[in-house]
Amino acid sequence: MKIDIEERVLHFKQPAGTSRGVYTERKIWLVKMTDRDAVGIGECAPLPKLSCDDIPHYAEVLRRFCDEVERSGQLDTEALRDYPSMLFGLETAMLSFAKTQHSTPFSKGEVGIPINGLVWMGTYEEMKERIEQKLAQGFHCIKLKIGAIDFDAELELIKKIRERFSHHEVELRVDANGAFPFDEALYKLELLSQYALHSIEQPIKAGQWANMAELCRESPLPIALDEELIGVNDPDQKRQMLNIIRPRYIILKPSLHGGMMGVREWIDIANDMDIGSWITSALESNIGLNAIAQFCADVYGDNIPMPQGLGTGQLFTDNIPMPLEIRGDKLWISKNS
Repeated sequence: MKIDIEERVLHFKQPAGTSRGVYTERKIWLVKMTDRDAVGIGECAPLPKLSCDDIPHYAEVLRRFCDEVERSGQLDTEALRDYPSMLFGLETAMLSFAKTQHSTPFSKGEVGIPINGLVWMGTYEEMKERIEQKLAQGFHCIKLKIGAIDFDAELELIKKIRERFSHHEVELRVDANGAFPFDEALYKLELLSQYALHSIEQPIKAGQWANMAELCRESPLPIALDEELIGVNDPDQKRQMLNIIRPRYIILKPSLHGGMMGVREWIDIANDMDIGSWITSALESNIGLNAIAQFCADVYGDNIPMPQGLGTGQLFTDNIPMPLEIRGDKLWISKNS
């Protein structure tokens, strides 16, 4: 077996704004396994200043793991626990190399996965226009990135949606990316709860377990964890954290939260505590998005519990072609590809 690594830079069609900053381009590493006629490809895509394996000399560390796979023909998942984006890319490459991809109704093009429509941060007018576009495309679940513009303006946007659509017609999720100061968070959650939101993602910065646990107890709005899970790679620590904080949901990104192996652990632990979950991409190319979608369909089977966060395949001007398409509010594998 031989493994080659290719570094690529993808470019966003429009700046992608979060409370942590604005993305205009995205660096990824593609790993390609070959042996005679067998080929497997995966994507390693750490997020700058967010992934626990966003490290100096990333390519050199990835090369060492690839060399070990070349030597042994096996993936040492335990050694890769603290390098989730590398683990996910190599897991994906190994599955496609061995021709053991998940076989599900989704992978056969028979059903689509329900997804949310993602609205990035921007000015009031930009966000209003993006919301209108998602609604016109047929999305019944909208996720809004909040925390960058004036909070009152964000409330006004949400109010206008609710004036037009009840929570039975359009599900609204908001993602604060840790933007709220703890001493303001509960008040803001109370204001947001007026509009029958499904949930809020990561209202305060990660690492404040006691404060987050208090919010989860007191909030009138269900809280979902995302950034809080980053870097928590040991199964016992995962259980400890969820037992302390007790969120309503966890949001799982294989590139950030332990690859496919780690995400399965999170879901099993969460299920034991009656904590819900959904899976989302983390700004990967279509290579990674396809792998996450296939994985999602395998994990949840025929009963995908709620819209997933898999609508990122149209973000880049120079994405990698894959047989993925969005029809209405579902992601499909195209049968004709």
